[in-house]
Amino acid sequence: MDDRPLGIAHDFVLVSPTALALYAGVVLRYEDAMANVVVVGAQWGDEGKGKIVDWLSERADIVVRFQGGHNAGHTLVIGGVTYKLSLLPSGVVREGKLGVIGNGVVVDPWALMEEIGRLDKQGVTITRDKLRIAENATLILPLHRELDQIRESAAGTGKIGTTGRGIGPAYEDKVGRRAIRVQDLKNLGTLEPKVDRILVHHNALRRGLGQPEIVKADLIRDLHEIAPKILPFMDVAWDLLDKARRAGKRILFEGAQGILLDIDHGTYPFVTSSNTVAGQAAIGSGMGPGHVGYVLGIAKAYTTRVGSGPFPTELMDAVGDRIGERGREFGTVTGRKRRCGWFDACLVRQASKVAGIDGIALTKLDVLDGLEEIKVCIGYMLDGEKIDRLPAGHNAQARVEPIYETFKGWQQSTAGARSWAQLPAEAVKYVRHVEELIERPVTLLSTSPERDDTILMRDPFED
Repeated sequence: MDDRPLGIAHDFVLVSPTALALYAGVVLRYEDAMANVVVVGAQWGDEGKGKIVDWLSERADIVVRFQGGHNAGHTLVIGGVTYKLSLLPSGVVREGKLGVIGNGVVVDPWALMEEIGRLDKQGVTITRDKLRIAENATLILPLHRELDQIRESAAGTGKIGTTGRGIGPAYEDKVGRRAIRVQDLKNLGTLEPKVDRILVHHNALRRGLGQPEIVKADLIRDLHEIAPKILPFMDVAWDLLDKARRAGKRILFEGAQGILLDIDHGTYPFVTSSNTVAGQAAIGSGMGPGHVGYVLGIAKAYTTRVGSGPFPTELMDAVGDRIGERGREFGTVTGRKRRCGWFDACLVRQASKVAGIDGIALTKLDVLDGLEEIKVCIGYMLDGEKIDRLPAGHNAQARVEPIYETFKGWQQSTAGARSWAQLPAEAVKYVRHVEELIERPVTLLSTSPERDDTILMRDPFED
């Protein structure tokens, strides 16, 4: 089969036989699927999910957060205005869209109120028409934040690199069946026994760490104060979503962090405290897996990571600094400088298989503009043996050495491109070869933080 021009989204693009087969496979597989989309990060987070989710939300009716907490950070640039979101679903900045915080999310009600207040100052008012919170979502309490920070400080060189926002301890209490949930705020008169149960655990930990115990009356007072601010948003999320699905509404599921930070499939123990793979969209929202349609993975045209942990393609040189500066690689939530490196096709391919990714949205291509050469990791060497996956063991992960392919860079700008015809030939070749290496089609391409600077190959919401 020859490479022939394939017209998609009003552009004519040279597509390789392998890429064409990938597109065809996705279309055939989903011709009868529900028009719902799951968006997940295909690297270590910070891939640009916020912009893509916001861009896709124009085609959706409901946007659902299904895991994580306010350790996530999404930056949206709309009409020159920058919005920074942590807990709220990205679709809330659009009129007529409903955001849902699902049961898989751990919710810090105080942080949520602060975030709602910041948006209000920017002219975006969050009401019940815009936001619902699952009644069975777990609450992050002040004691969770304190424990997170205390333990991380005591860890010394063994730090995981948490954000210190209490996400991990809240998930621990959820699994330990001692958590306080959103619905518990509705019955404050029966809250005391639940507070006693959680404090038995936390005060024992605090004594062991040489910290003062939590005063029960103070915690109950705090919950009484926050309850009337949160309860207006509470809803039976699974029922709400089921009715929306039956009514033909389009639902967009928004993941936080990235697949390589998944508690099971990530670079353990340097991971987050929840499952970040696409399967969590069903669990963390209360919808069956059969109603989750297209899975869109988000990946940068290079790789970044925040905090500790293995990073095979990390660049500790001027090129890494340049990528970080051009990409403005600082955490939305923490402000921490991100570690930067070359695109790791081996890792993205692995993440795509684990999460069931159907297509990739490749972001920040413009950051690579002007480089003389660009490298892509295609595999690793481990103790003299070539391997095509990142091993699960932490020690083995630290020993792998990347195997690179080198590409000629491009000197023209890709910033703001909205069609393939506006891209330099070398940039197109780079994207096409990335498709081959990760065994997934690039269905969207982002060329700047602006919402509309996006090249669409296939709308994930199309049946």
